[in-house]
Amino acid sequence: MDMKNKNLPKHVAIIPDGNRRWARKKDLIPWRGHYEGVKRFIEVANKADELDIFCLSFWGASADNILERSKTEVTILMELFRIHFGRLLKNKRIFEKEIRVNIFGEWEKHFSTRVKNPMREIIEKTKKHNKFFLNFFIMYDGRIEMVEAIKKIVDLGKKNKNLKITQDLIKENIYTAELPPVDIVIRTGAEGDPHNSAGFMMWETSYSQLYFTDVLWPDFGAEEFEKALENYAKRERRKGK
Repeated sequence: MDMKNKNLPKHVAIIPDGNRRWARKKDLIPWRGHYEGVKRFIEVANKADELDIFCLSFWGASADNILERSKTEVTILMELFRIHFGRLLKNKRIFEKEIRVNIFGEWEKHFSTRVKNPMREIIEKTKKHNKFFLNFFIMYDGRIEMVEAIKKIVDLGKKNKNLKITQDLIKENIYTAELPPVDIVIRTGAEGDPHNSAGFMMWETSYSQLYFTDVLWPDFGAEEFEKALENYAKRERRKGK
């Protein structure tokens, strides 16, 4: 499928659901789904890179994924994060294409130094890049994001009694202040239950198109990603008009 001349989105956000269900269906231990999920992320990210999609956002883990899963599964997830961000540091395309890597969420408060080091390093080494954005949401909750934004605005109000609360002011104080609005949210593994979770990017997705698929994330490769983009290209965006 030739996507180069299609009406491609500028910002794609992905909620990759279904890793553990995929493993259960194959009678595998749950974290085998996480290993396969990382492979699919690489495949999809490479396709987004090939298509020059400006901004790709990926929900890597919610707070509940880390705080409420078994110790063994969390240990596996931590190792996958450490290895994955270590690989990104060695990925020449990140630096050739000047891709900025952002990691949003509460991970700094909970991860060990061993896991945080490559995450901090990739953020630091790409912070001046502006041609493309690759965003990860790890231990993220959109409700916490909004609470933190309100706290910042309250502090600004203490310093400036004439401060006006506007949409622009809110935008400036959320985690994703530098990112464009999300054009399409892709959620895999919907299986009859299409929904958002924990207010994922609630401000940036106010006018997003939503794409739900029953395909579990470990089966969602480049071909399925292109199907979602093809669906987006065919829709007419009215934005309430």
